[in-house]
Amino acid sequence: MTDTPTKSGPAYAVLAARLRERILSGDLQPGERLPGDAELTAEFGVGRSTIREALRSLASQNLIHTTRGVTGGSFVATPSVGHISEHLETGVALMTAAETVTVDQLMEVRNLMEVPAAGLAAFRRTEEDLAQLRDTIFDPTETQGPDTFAKNQEFHLVLLRASRNPLLELITAPVFRVLSKRFGRDHAPEGFWECVDHDHRAILEVVEAGDSMTAMNEMRRHLDHLGGSYRQMDTLRTS
Repeated sequence: MTDTPTKSGPAYAVLAARLRERILSGDLQPGERLPGDAELTAEFGVGRSTIREALRSLASQNLIHTTRGVTGGSFVATPSVGHISEHLETGVALMTAAETVTVDQLMEVRNLMEVPAAGLAAFRRTEEDLAQLRDTIFDPTETQGPDTFAKNQEFHLVLLRASRNPLLELITAPVFRVLSKRFGRDHAPEGFWECVDHDHRAILEVVEAGDSMTAMNEMRRHLDHLGGSYRQMDTLRTS
């Protein structure tokens, strides 16, 4: 059997696109095994080489995974917030590097997402969430290094998770990480980490108290502080 390109592209790409549609529509559920070679050949009229290339394409998009053995085969991947978020981060980072988006636009997205998320976290947080937030608090008088950056990032991620809406973390975390990596390490202005520590402690206090409105106000104030610092860092980076 010979596979020939179609008007929509190579045969393997057409097959991959059709299987992708089934996965994204829910016709093929996470964990479900994909049809075997014989079924795909009968339905689409393609050969094994085309099927292999189509499956490689789907695997590269993290839509499927393949196992070997008697019970092996290709299965629809089970999505995770962390994995999808990593892919979004790559796209946001590329757009930022190409100056397609600005610092102000990145911070605008954070305000739209993290302010209401802080309010939800104050209402929905658990004792485990509070314990994790406390663990992220650092001493700003000490020399800052990778541990400080990690704690700063984790504070925001824990708050997003405490909102109990995975889409908030999925959308916001990539923007936050791009800003932190691009602007937060080399050119932090004097007093930056002291301000971050002060704001984090203020947010933690009202989240502990379950005060949603004040949590949103404190997060908005914190992001305003960060926005000013990031703009300053961006100026130094490009000058």
